[in-house]
Amino acid sequence: MEWLRISTSTELVRVATDEIVYVRADGNYSDLVLTNGQRRKMTFQLHFFDEVFQQLQNNMFVRVGRSLIVNKRYIYVINLTEQQLILSGGDLKEPIVFYGQSKADSPQNISLAREGLRQLKELLENEKGSDNG
Repeated sequence: MEWLRISTSTELVRVATDEIVYVRADGNYSDLVLTNGQRRKMTFQLHFFDEVFQQLQNNMFVRVGRSLIVNKRYIYVINLTEQQLILSGGDLKEPIVFYGQSKADSPQNISLAREGLRQLKELLENEKGSDNG
């Protein structure tokens, strides 16, 4: 198990990467969301997490558009027609559903462009080896 350590001038956040479900952009901040439902507002933009995840030995994280990085272990459904991404499994108590621009009134509405979802779908379809998570 790998650990993510994020240090600022005032705090240190240490979390097992297996427990991170997704990181979502929120302006100049990012929301780190864990399997237990806990959310942590971080004073870093999404590209910071993108770079940190790239340095992991077993990088299970993939960026989906401008606003979201997800842990591939929790990807359950990618629906291009509905512009929908559903995260489920593991220690998640209930599925997390993200919608693209097609559902403007959804609280989980983010910039999930169809092209980003298509690329994610292709990435997962073409991965070598078996899924182990």
